[in-house]
Amino acid sequence: MERPAWAPQGIDISVPSVSRIYDYYLGGSHNFEVDREAARKAMEFMPGLPKIMQANRAFMRRAVRYAVQEGVTQFLDIGSGIPTFGNVHEVAQAADSAARVVYVDHDPVAVAHSKAVLDSNDRAAVVTADLRKPRDILAAPEVGELLDLDKPVALLLVAVLHFVEDADDPQAAVAELRDALAPGSLLIVTHAAYEGIPVPAARAAGTVDVYKNIRNPLIMRSREEIARFFEGYEMVEPGLVQMPDWRPESAPADEDPYAFSGCAGVGRKA
Repeated sequence: MERPAWAPQGIDISVPSVSRIYDYYLGGSHNFEVDREAARKAMEFMPGLPKIMQANRAFMRRAVRYAVQEGVTQFLDIGSGIPTFGNVHEVAQAADSAARVVYVDHDPVAVAHSKAVLDSNDRAAVVTADLRKPRDILAAPEVGELLDLDKPVALLLVAVLHFVEDADDPQAAVAELRDALAPGSLLIVTHAAYEGIPVPAARAAGTVDVYKNIRNPLIMRSREEIARFFEGYEMVEPGLVQMPDWRPESAPADEDPYAFSGCAGVGRKA
């Protein structure tokens, strides 16, 4: 397999990557055939996966605009993935030019492309780190330089917690990040769940198996389990809901049925 010029040296381009599969779902070009093959296998069970990802991105943009409206102009986006149109810094800085954003990802392709996109932006940066090691994130120089943790920050955990197994204690990681943030900070979350998926759970489980087979387990948690990530936060109306139902800008009834898969919510630290 020939290595494209944009692929950083040192990555194994024969192994699928969650962030590159996500890029493929969104119509991006920074993915390999091995990623596309895995995505197509997953779509055999849930052909509407691209619609889910589009709904996920649309929710993220609404939540970022909400944060700016509430006076929160600092953003920490963990598990940010490969930059696509309408990324956090674009949405936030369009709403407030002084907004500052730090992206965090452990995928070398995602980090490399984030650096390229942010090359001329002195109010945004990217950190190579993993949600499972929050201390590394909080200690990163870019976080210290761009974000004032004594003031409210919007912490984005969008489509990332469902890739952290219970054995790695995502609840503790989220709590450690929460404790480092100032009162008034926001937690913005989306998470996969069987709830809302317009196919039987047994069929959707086929997609889960695809991710398991590529050694990136997809953890489908219940609404109650997802709600526990918001401990220490007060839920912002309308609470933990399906993605199109969170402060929609158009009629949710017009959305594709797959867009209602999983949960989304925003919480405010008291």
